Amino acid sequence: MIIKKVDLETVCGITSTLPQNTRPEIAFAGKSNVGKSSLINALMNRKSFARISATPGKTQTINFYNINDEIYLVDLPGYGYAKVSQKEKENWGKMIEKYLHTSKQLQAVFLLIDIRHEPSANDKMMYDWIVSQGCHPIIIATKMDKLKRSQVSKHIKMVRQGLGLLPETRLIPFSSVTKQGREEIWNLVEREILQSSDEE
Repeated sequence: MIIKKVDLETVCGITSTLPQNTRPEIAFAGKSNVGKSSLINALMNRKSFARISATPGKTQTINFYNINDEIYLVDLPGYGYAKVSQKEKENWGKMIEKYLHTSKQLQAVFLLIDIRHEPSANDKMMYDWIVSQGCHPIIIATKMDKLKRSQVSKHIKMVRQGLGLLPETRLIPFSSVTKQGREEIWNLVEREILQSSDEE
């Protein structure tokens, strides 16, 4: 996709009403510090439009990025950060649940997992929960540039097994440094997700 226009259109906190968008939405979920903002910036071709923070747990809102007036990239709050209070964690969980349950335009959920490590209990819980909501998440294995090329396939297998993925579940390795995986993600969005939403 050629990015002509990017706009952070809506920011929703715990008490906000979710927007009634009329264009397809693609949501991004992942634990704190997994590289969600870096991925969204790479997809939008912007260096720092989505704020990247050295402090995990910074995204505490649902952010709607309007791309070319065609599609929304929806950044969900990061989960699993140990240093926030239990109440904050519950609030983030409620926000994500409310969004997944009430968005009428949600076309796909991308779940980000750090390719370097075995999926955590939080990752597994999030994957199972998204599936239980009737979604079929697409896995993005981030931080691929931190591995040697010879390690990648072994780590992809580790992520698949750790999450208990179905064989047909898509998994896309991604690096925000080299941008590897960016085109694959956009191709998937354009060919399958946007086309299927046009047909409905």
